[in-house]
Amino acid sequence: MITNAQIRAARALLDWKQTDLAKAAKVSEMSVKNLEKGDKDPRVSTVKAVQAAFESAGIEFIEGGVRKVGGAAPPEE
Repeated sequence: MITNAQIRAARALLDWKQTDLAKAAKVSEMSVKNLEKGDKDPRVSTVKAVQAAFESAGIEFIEGGVRKVGGAAPPEE
């Protein structure tokens, strides 16, 4: 499972705000905030949705980090 540090790093690589990630993953902004802080035990479905949103935007999760391999712009308002 991806880590909160990887989530923050991936969002930074894409220059996405938390709202952009929430929109792309179809989860609440509060879910994104909680994932990034690592405060709560997240739902597996939420983590999978976030990971899928990043991967469709060109992020690859690698051991201990992330890298950008292509991708799309932030979701439209």
